[in-house]
Amino acid sequence: MSDELFVGLMSGTSLDGIDAALVGFDGEAPRSLATHFKPFPATLRDEALALQQPGPDQLRRSLILANALADLYAEATGELLVKAGVSRDAVRAVGCHGQTLLHSPTDGYSLQLNNPARLVEKVGIAVVADFRNRDIAAGGQGAPLVPAFHDTVFRRPDVHRVILNLGGIANLTDLRPDAPASGFDCGPANMLLDSWCAEHTAAPYDEGGAFARKGQVLPTLLAKMRKHPFYDKAPPKSCGREEFGLPTLRAALSGDESAEDVQATLVALTAGVAAEAIKRWCGDARELYVCGGGCHNTALMQALAQELPEVRIAKTDVLGLPADWVEAIAFAWLAWRHVHALPGNLPAATGAAGPRILGAYYPA
Repeated sequence: MSDELFVGLMSGTSLDGIDAALVGFDGEAPRSLATHFKPFPATLRDEALALQQPGPDQLRRSLILANALADLYAEATGELLVKAGVSRDAVRAVGCHGQTLLHSPTDGYSLQLNNPARLVEKVGIAVVADFRNRDIAAGGQGAPLVPAFHDTVFRRPDVHRVILNLGGIANLTDLRPDAPASGFDCGPANMLLDSWCAEHTAAPYDEGGAFARKGQVLPTLLAKMRKHPFYDKAPPKSCGREEFGLPTLRAALSGDESAEDVQATLVALTAGVAAEAIKRWCGDARELYVCGGGCHNTALMQALAQELPEVRIAKTDVLGLPADWVEAIAFAWLAWRHVHALPGNLPAATGAAGPRILGAYYPA
């Protein structure tokens, strides 16, 4: 195999688990060779959520959680390589995003829990981690990081495309044929949808949007949620649970809403703010390609189509990269960029002072 091999690991704000991708690079062009998903244990997910609120003994608990995450990242990597039939000696490096616990770039920090040194010891492969803080040190948001990758793999010289990542947070990449790429977070996605569904059903997420389909959109609640000041901020911008966790939703509830109606309203909110952002900041885009777990929520995809009737909407699968794995592949690409001493950020998306080599390298 002549490709240079990298592993990308991504665990997002949805806190569902780890996406792992083995990626071959012939030059900069990525080729997805194998993928693997490792779900988080409920206890780990609960502790990660608990640590995002004030509580006792947080420093010690966060370090213990970082070790547990590193162990799971190592297991996911090993299981991926077994599935692919590839030895660890054939892999140049693992790009590991870590688990975002806190994100406040205006205060100069973004915390992704991980223990890269422990991960190296477990997998015996070099690790590139801590991708966000160099961009923040350069005056950027440290997020979103995937627009630079989207620009590399999805741009076309003859059509105006937008890429919408529906992860825990929704983010956009604007690919105009006649202009540099830009991107930004546009609001909540699976983070709120999954959290509300899990709180009111036995399921961790709303499969296919079935729970939302049982309800009706509540105009008053939707109007309250859309008044959040984040939506009117000009890009570059990023957000997280600090802006769009369950406390934000609960503050807007009167208390007599049905759970199904709230879920339906959250679908309308997610689709509406994404569509508004596209219209407001992306101009005359003709194509919208969706990736991330939210693309499987058919209620959400239909709501997007209703909001953007003149735009062709499809999953990124039709462009050659499966929607479930774009972010994991992106972090393999960011690791590839790091080891080749190439910048990985897109200053138009993050607001950094300029291109920067992202990540810290932990040799095997």
